[in-house]
Amino acid sequence: MAEVLDRAQVASVALHDFVEAACKAVRSNCGSGRADADQRAVHSLAWAATIAEALTQLHGWARRAEADLAFGVGESLVLQIAFGEYLQQILGGLPMSQNELARPADYYSQDAGRVLACDCDVEWFVENGNVAPARAALAALLVDGWRPQEGLGDDVLDAVRDQYRRFTRERITPFAHGWHLADALIPDKLVAEMGALGTFGVCIDPEFGGLGFGKLAMCVVSEELSRGWLGAGSLGTRSEIAGELISASGTDQQKARWLPGIASGEVLPTAVFTEPDTGSDLASLRTRASKEADGSWRIDGAKTWITHAARSDLMTVLVRTDPADPGHGGLSILLGAKTRASVDNSFPDEGIDGSEIGVPGYRGMREYALSFDGFQVAEDGLLGDETGQGFRQLMRTFEGARIQTAARAVGVAWRAFDLALAYACDRKQFGKGIVGFPRVADKLVMALVEVVAARELSYFAARTKDEGNRCDREAGMAKLLGARVAWSNADAGVQIHGGNGYALEFEISRVLSDARVLNIFEGAAEIQAQVIGRGLLAKAA
Repeated sequence: MAEVLDRAQVASVALHDFVEAACKAVRSNCGSGRADADQRAVHSLAWAATIAEALTQLHGWARRAEADLAFGVGESLVLQIAFGEYLQQILGGLPMSQNELARPADYYSQDAGRVLACDCDVEWFVENGNVAPARAALAALLVDGWRPQEGLGDDVLDAVRDQYRRFTRERITPFAHGWHLADALIPDKLVAEMGALGTFGVCIDPEFGGLGFGKLAMCVVSEELSRGWLGAGSLGTRSEIAGELISASGTDQQKARWLPGIASGEVLPTAVFTEPDTGSDLASLRTRASKEADGSWRIDGAKTWITHAARSDLMTVLVRTDPADPGHGGLSILLGAKTRASVDNSFPDEGIDGSEIGVPGYRGMREYALSFDGFQVAEDGLLGDETGQGFRQLMRTFEGARIQTAARAVGVAWRAFDLALAYACDRKQFGKGIVGFPRVADKLVMALVEVVAARELSYFAARTKDEGNRCDREAGMAKLLGARVAWSNADAGVQIHGGNGYALEFEISRVLSDARVLNIFEGAAEIQAQVIGRGLLAKAA
């Protein structure tokens, strides 16, 4: 086991050198101004750097486990298989999507790839890492009930995990699939219970009723809730966004008015940013807000993909307050109070209407297209009491939102693994449990290995944010890998279930539907790769 740890450390250094050389090669061939024109190279570089960082963080996890006397055979096998598989992918073809592979030649790094392949420790992992005996040994441990080390070295955070895992197991997991099939809203009673736990105020200052924790705690909470149901894990996302927006940019009066209610769960916010024709191109946003004679704001325009819009009490609305400025500088954020939906009327306020968007997964809150026609926001609803700052204010929240999305993806990936393993152990074919067939066992092993790697990458991004550092690249990496792992684990879980995996009555069908959205919202995978790649090129300058 010590050999694997030591070899992984040396291989991590070789990987770091490879990424450095690759950054220089891409910058030399593309230049900083060609990131859009040569997306294949820039995004391939981003994926390679993401996988390299994931392996570095996985090695850090292994070292911490060793220090805690918790680095056993299973942890060693996870490390060995992960390094063996991911190094093979980097050298031979790294999947950016189901039909796009990133090879060193795609990002002008053939020479750097040959140097990496010749490193003796990298070569050892390529030949001995993800091999059949290692996978069989890890599969046997999983069947016997072994699970990888997950302690965070912090008694409070470990207690938070235990509390939310128990809550999820008792209050969410047994009912989630029924709620999904009924396309039901998350029950009000459950929302209240989550509020009582502090779910909506994890990162809000205790002065305003929050817990005052950092993003790492937020990751743990989001991961555990999403392991029960993505809808439950995502309910806090809007509170996280609104809480961070108001905490970082709000006036003292706005903080006092909104943060205590958000922290307790009495105020449920929704983020109203996306428009039908803009997507991630926020500079093209057209919804307008104009000042009325009495000082209030009038909103006119259309928004779409607004989660939990009907049942929310507060909208954080990105609007154009300066029509003369067509770019980011003309944008502001309004804090719009609204009335919750009633039984008979989803949008009872004047000046706002909405229609529900039907979706196959990610249910529990519901998606809406909204139309504003003279919706009124009070004069004191301008975030920070300053126009033209909306884009900058929003950008400050993207890191946290993407880290949380990565954690949600990890939770979904765990649920897919849990369901697939349980089914494989119970299902009998040809006289034995299907977990005994290597192709089934291999899927389970890789699902486990990848979810641990994705988890550690999300924790790394959270720690970076908690240390007060910019972490747009790290957050993008965490979301990029987490979303891919959630989807691949869910897909493998359906395959292990066979025909039953395609039946609505089996929970894995819901997990697959939920997993698919993770590669789209909070910035699609292509957007994450662009952010990461641009950051790497800027650093290499």
